[in-house]
Amino acid sequence: MFVVIVFVMLSMLLALWASRTALFNEMVVGNDADYQRALEAAQALLQDAELDIRGERADGSTCTGTSPVCRSGAGIAQIPLEAKEVSALLADLEGMPTTDPQCNHALCAKRTGKQDFWNDPTALLAMMKNTMSSPTGARYGQYTGAQLGNTTNPANPILAMQTNANEGGWYWIEVLPYDAGAGNSALIAGGSSHLALNLDPNVAYRITAVAHGRKANTQAVLQQTYVRQKLKD
Repeated sequence: MFVVIVFVMLSMLLALWASRTALFNEMVVGNDADYQRALEAAQALLQDAELDIRGERADGSTCTGTSPVCRSGAGIAQIPLEAKEVSALLADLEGMPTTDPQCNHALCAKRTGKQDFWNDPTALLAMMKNTMSSPTGARYGQYTGAQLGNTTNPANPILAMQTNANEGGWYWIEVLPYDAGAGNSALIAGGSSHLALNLDPNVAYRITAVAHGRKANTQAVLQQTYVRQKLKD
């Protein structure tokens, strides 16, 4: 009898260990799946920001639409196409309320404070502020008209989460004036055999995309520098 009881207890411990292991594995897989969805959403936001800079829709056609799509409408900051427009845009951004960075419809002056603002909940919430008069960040498709999908052809579910500021995804575009003399040099030191910069206007953009997962602590952040080169005739 004693031996039977010992074996029953060992079997119970083994079953408990197996169930705990299965639960832990399920949690790990669930967390990873949620992060992967958030990462894909952040990648889509980067692409959407590039389309925004180029003035294109998701299909590559020239952007046309009603406000705020294609940045049409009064008071919406515009992507600069000429050097004088860069100066005007930066002057407008510097006149915005004192925040870091100063933004108008997701176009921002260079951030001067803490660069990894996504690790500061207070700073991140301020960056996600979305008032109708002057939004700080941009949602997916807000300025490109990109669709979130429907029940038969759904997009990333995270991109469709736009009810609250601290859910879904956002992107910001920092406008970084470039040295005008850089257009006559090589991209990498070494002479004319390297790729030369051909910018007009001389502006580089730093895009930051932040996407929140379904779970409270899931967050994916992607950042890239984007330069729109002028095509030669």
